[in-house]
Amino acid sequence: MSNTNREMTYTMGRSKEETERLIQQSGLYEDITRRLLRDAGLFTGMKVLDIGSGAGDVAFAAAELVGSEGEVVGVDMNAEILETAKSRAQEAGLANIQFVAGDAQTLDLPSDFDALIGRLVLMYLADPVDTLKQLAARVRPGGIVAFQEVEFSTYKATARPTTPLLNQLAEWGIEVFRRSGANVGMGLDLYGTFVDAGLPEPTLQYSAPVGGPAAWAGYQFIAHGFRSLIPLLEAYGIATAQKVDLDTLGERLRAEVVASKRPLILPPHVTAWVQLPA
Repeated sequence: MSNTNREMTYTMGRSKEETERLIQQSGLYEDITRRLLRDAGLFTGMKVLDIGSGAGDVAFAAAELVGSEGEVVGVDMNAEILETAKSRAQEAGLANIQFVAGDAQTLDLPSDFDALIGRLVLMYLADPVDTLKQLAARVRPGGIVAFQEVEFSTYKATARPTTPLLNQLAEWGIEVFRRSGANVGMGLDLYGTFVDAGLPEPTLQYSAPVGGPAAWAGYQFIAHGFRSLIPLLEAYGIATAQKVDLDTLGERLRAEVVASKRPLILPPHVTAWVQLPA
């Protein structure tokens, strides 16, 4: 989820807790990402470039699809988080991945990749069209470009009087992302970004994890997300740690869902993929 040096402020910050949140996020969004990669056409033997690799989960999913005959190169500006990714890959026995620290746009990368992929990376870039255009040039003719980005607009439609806590969290969260320079509507902007970058019109899907069961991991995931957001929430004067009350946030969310009988929708993602002209 970390990006190139052309990124804006990375809203979620850099910390051990944020790395753990990224790993938890991957579990909740794993089905969406795997469906994207399968639908886009990743298969055995492919060579894949994953940008903004973070803790490595998207690269891991790609590595399983391309198999031992394939190869995945994961790139991220944050060298520290890539150490976590390397350790996790080794523990999982994934020998077909290599992680490289640096800016994917300026690194000396080959131009023979079969696929370019990324999750939650374009939203932090000042010029995602230019980035996509440059990186797509690293993909061979007939190859694949596939991205997954967040779309926060749904929360305006789901606010209800019976969910005041969720309504407030959505307002705070969207505002801190916007103030930090992130594109809170990157998901639906994927279509225009692909087209403006000179790529074919993408195939799109809109998906979100939704949960209501008492034991669902989504409540604590939101709490962990706000733990990462607290520094900027306070810096921008949006909310204080005391007002957010992280220690009880997950449980309060759970109680609100039970009382309101309104399931919690995690931030929706839009997926987009194209096959380049042969």
